[in-house]
Amino acid sequence: MAVETRYVVVRNGEELLSTTDKKQADEYDKMLDMADSLFDLMGNSGLEIDESLQEKLSVYLAENKDDVLVALGAKKAKPKQKPKAVATEPEVEQDQQQEAA
Repeated sequence: MAVETRYVVVRNGEELLSTTDKKQADEYDKMLDMADSLFDLMGNSGLEIDESLQEKLSVYLAENKDDVLVALGAKKAKPKQKPKAVATEPEVEQDQQQEAA
């Protein structure tokens, strides 16, 4: 008989995630906490937003928190890495000739 450890994220009696990866479950739970906070923030804004849209937007913002922080200026954007240039054969031959000299 096999024993398997499962981590289950439950909100309001509803199972939202079941995984064997504790880190993934913790990250998902933290994201849901952020979404709840954002939902409350938007609810207190005085804006007339449909509750369903408010929930979707709060989850979207929580899932994309790094991009939101960059947009707010609270975090610097990660520089995009350029792929390393691949030496062409003439360059390789030229390098070998220079090393031999």
